[in-house]
Amino acid sequence: MQRRLPLFTALALALAATATPVAAQTFAITNAHLVTPGPVGEVPNGTVLVRDGRIAAAGANVAVPAGMRTIDAQGATVTPGLVAVNTALGLLEVNSVSGSVDNKTKNSGISASFDVQYGLNPDSTLIPIARLGGVTHAVVMPDYDDSDQERELPFAGKAALISLGEGTNILHRPGVGMMLELGEDGAARIGGSRAAEFVQLRQIFDLVRQPPRDEYPFELSQADVAALKPVLAGTMPLIVVVHRAADIQQVLKLARDYRLKIILSGAEEAWRVAGEIAAAKVPVLINPTSNIPSNFDMLGASLRNAAVLKAAGVEIAIGGNDAGHRVREMRYNAGLAVSRGLPYADGIEALTLAPARIFGVADQLGSIAPGKSADIVIWDGDPLEPLTQPTAIFIAGREQPLTSRATELGKRYAP
Repeated sequence: MQRRLPLFTALALALAATATPVAAQTFAITNAHLVTPGPVGEVPNGTVLVRDGRIAAAGANVAVPAGMRTIDAQGATVTPGLVAVNTALGLLEVNSVSGSVDNKTKNSGISASFDVQYGLNPDSTLIPIARLGGVTHAVVMPDYDDSDQERELPFAGKAALISLGEGTNILHRPGVGMMLELGEDGAARIGGSRAAEFVQLRQIFDLVRQPPRDEYPFELSQADVAALKPVLAGTMPLIVVVHRAADIQQVLKLARDYRLKIILSGAEEAWRVAGEIAAAKVPVLINPTSNIPSNFDMLGASLRNAAVLKAAGVEIAIGGNDAGHRVREMRYNAGLAVSRGLPYADGIEALTLAPARIFGVADQLGSIAPGKSADIVIWDGDPLEPLTQPTAIFIAGREQPLTSRATELGKRYAP
């Protein structure tokens, strides 16, 4: 690695020398080791052309028009921007400071209708930190406020997809899913039992299908019922946080009975029912490092979860180690999954194109391909290695600063 430092130092200097203002969106990246899902695939010496913030061409034999700004990657690995899942980016600063936490509510009249898009903060200090890990888009998900144990909250609310590019409008797409937590924690909110939880869910879904009424049980408001209608219509996925195999099977049955489009999240014991999940064509959001049970729901957790699911034909997306401060560690987690049997190409896909497909934006994001947004990262090594860092990050063709509050503080207080 030491022998390669001068190369990437030269790359950084070349970028600085050729950089134009952040609004510049037309350029070429040459001499790139392209690693991307999709038709382009892996190209040892490729070129990417970007016009007006979108990818115009990519591959091994791409001619660069005369006069176009050119970035010589000098053999560096170039990937699509990473798409993070299970995050609270833009809604969270300090967990212990309630005023800086906007991903949950205590309002008993808002459950399914809670919508994270209205609380997004584009100036969150956690966004640049995640971006420095190569993350260019993220799915922001609501959570539960369990400070009031008497409040029954079946649903956490609606998730959104955001861009991590600099600017005042980071919302990319609202309403990309409805959050629901089941299992031990979910049951604690609904009758204290898994059995009660599934019974109440079925009652709620039956009510949503009926004509409107003035009042609803279970603390559901009319706004909540309206928010659930797309879920029952199959146009909005239900993102279900669930862990043990038996609960996963119940969720799959619920989805069949009500014709729901579902996404499993967590799913530490999913490997035990991988065939059933694959047959149902249900994607899974996982953290491959989860192998130490934190409760009885996860006794079967395994480091081979990702590999077994993928081998069975399940679409997987790999997340980071928390919702805010450690989102960027998603690529380390993919590396661990690869070390436990997940093919390398599938590890890259689980960070890029797979989450884009799962959340319905694969036509825009997730791979280096003509017509897609120019979300591109140039790395100084293997992106699944912890010591590797980005040397350039582009979101919609705009070059992003390689700084964050953490890096600025490090410079300020360095000895």
